[in-house]
Amino acid sequence: MKKFMDEDFLLNGDVAKWLYHDVAKDMPIYDYHNHLSAKDIYENKQYDSITEIWLGGDHYKWRILRSNGYEESYATGNKGDYEKFLAFAKTMPYLIGNPMYHWTHLELQRFFGIYEPLSEKTAEEIYRQCNAMLKQEDFRVRALIERSNVKVMCTTDDPKDDLEYHKLLGKENLPFKVLPTFRPDSIVNAEKTFFLPYIEAVQKMGYKLESIKDVTAFLEDRINYFHEAGCRLSDHGMDSVIFQESSEEEVDSIYKKAAIAKEKLSPDELAKYKGYLWNFVGQEYAKRNWVMQLHIGALRNNSKRMLNLLGPDTGFDSIADNQVAEPLSKLMDSLDVIDKLPRTILYCLNPSDNAVLASMLGNFQGGGIQGKIQFGSGWWFMDNKYGMI
Repeated sequence: MKKFMDEDFLLNGDVAKWLYHDVAKDMPIYDYHNHLSAKDIYENKQYDSITEIWLGGDHYKWRILRSNGYEESYATGNKGDYEKFLAFAKTMPYLIGNPMYHWTHLELQRFFGIYEPLSEKTAEEIYRQCNAMLKQEDFRVRALIERSNVKVMCTTDDPKDDLEYHKLLGKENLPFKVLPTFRPDSIVNAEKTFFLPYIEAVQKMGYKLESIKDVTAFLEDRINYFHEAGCRLSDHGMDSVIFQESSEEEVDSIYKKAAIAKEKLSPDELAKYKGYLWNFVGQEYAKRNWVMQLHIGALRNNSKRMLNLLGPDTGFDSIADNQVAEPLSKLMDSLDVIDKLPRTILYCLNPSDNAVLASMLGNFQGGGIQGKIQFGSGWWFMDNKYGMI
């Protein structure tokens, strides 16, 4: 009998098997976008249980548990580790066809050597086996990274982060690098509730933020700081792409309205403010030969009730359907027209935007750089077979 999800899983022909087993399988991983913790890597964290490593911060799994009728206590709440794991195991048989079913069993196979399907029936023994193995030294974070043949990993970091753990890791003789990625969303997204507290937090660091010149000076200083720490990539979470050309004087008034007068910006004002800052940082990236990543199209925090209860990034986001083509073209052209468009990777969350982004790439290639503008890999809700290909 053929083994469950055996070594030829998803490989449907001889060429596919050859390409994976003889070419791709042992190639190193260069991970240029993740949300891992540099602190955990530096401290070589050891997980207490399979529940912690699987369910401790994974909003994909939390959504699944909620959809299967489990109370919040089984996802982010105070149920015990085994209770949460058992709820996930009971849910697993309902996930056949979902990437989560595949990921879960591939992780059990490749890291724990467990080939039985996870279910209510097998939950207790799999829980025991995994937890026993997690106590071993070769299941600490660094060992897991090495076992996965990762050579470079780029975390997602806010401009005000001190990058302490990246610097400490950089001093060690490790077989992999952990580098930061510059993500300035908090100062760009003036419409968000976190904007004003963020301005206050930056000011407490000693930066003056009384004008748009102060904002750009802060961003330039932090880009330099990140560059010295090994950063060569930026990342922007563009829930929607909005862009209007504007002067420094006009954007200065818009910034003061939002940050000092604490008034709500109009859609046009927001498009001018964001467009000005995206253009500014784009030029700074180009100067330093950075790569700019644009993650486009998330509709975040749909449930205000759960946002108030749990905060953001807890599994209540979905796909947006905003216009992308024209504002993205204008943003990229505003940099290209002055020959300051950096190398760029475009990601879309809505599959209906695939052709839009794919056709956008050809508009801005050049500069003697092969593939200067690229289409990013499948992201978030596109983390599936069809989203990836």
